[in-house]
Amino acid sequence: MENKDIVYGKNAVEALFQSNRTKRINKILISQHAKKDPKIANIIKMATESKIPIQNVPKEKLSFITNQSHQGIIAYISPIQYTDLENVLKNIKNKEENSLIIILDGIQDPHNLGAIIRSAKCAGADAVIIPKRNTSLVNSTVEKCSAGAVSLIPIVQVSNLNNTIDLLKEYGYWIYAAEANGEQNYYDIKYNSNTVFVLGGENQGVSKLTKQKSDMTIKIKMKGEFNSLNVSNAAGILMFEFLRQQEV
Repeated sequence: MENKDIVYGKNAVEALFQSNRTKRINKILISQHAKKDPKIANIIKMATESKIPIQNVPKEKLSFITNQSHQGIIAYISPIQYTDLENVLKNIKNKEENSLIIILDGIQDPHNLGAIIRSAKCAGADAVIIPKRNTSLVNSTVEKCSAGAVSLIPIVQVSNLNNTIDLLKEYGYWIYAAEANGEQNYYDIKYNSNTVFVLGGENQGVSKLTKQKSDMTIKIKMKGEFNSLNVSNAAGILMFEFLRQQEV
């Protein structure tokens, strides 16, 4: 079965950079022997300038992925084009109601990512921000799990989450990191300003530095033996509490 999430072959990958699809590239896999090819060397240069992750892999892995003649290079692409954060912030600058943005720090499961994007759209969030590295790719699985919401809400890919948080603070956002041992219960907070919820990966949670950058850590009180929720469930609880308070 054809994998709709990849483009392979040096001419096909180069064409991504010659069209408006550059922002759809999640990462590029290159075999060591292919680096000597001038066209692939140029692709590496363009990818580096565009801050697109490049991974060196054995050519056997590329053959396993494609089962086709790949010429030593594969690009993983997103079904959507990512949005620039500056454009998102400009578009909502004069928004009358409080803005909500979701930051996802290292979500690895595409099903969770898709579910969170779907909830974000339903809760009226203005954007979902993901890092370029150490996260699930926005692929056809994410698209399916989001029920098509990936095309209905801006999704922003950034190189550095902590620099992004600094920028959001300049725009007046309050940053709340979800943490099992957070400082306050999520429902005790008055979300009466522009708000960012930061949710961490399934295993490691929010990274230490990102947590330190946040204005406050918040928790969802639970009973029983488990001390944490699935991240997509936690995201939904926080987002709809924000929405409830805006409606009230």
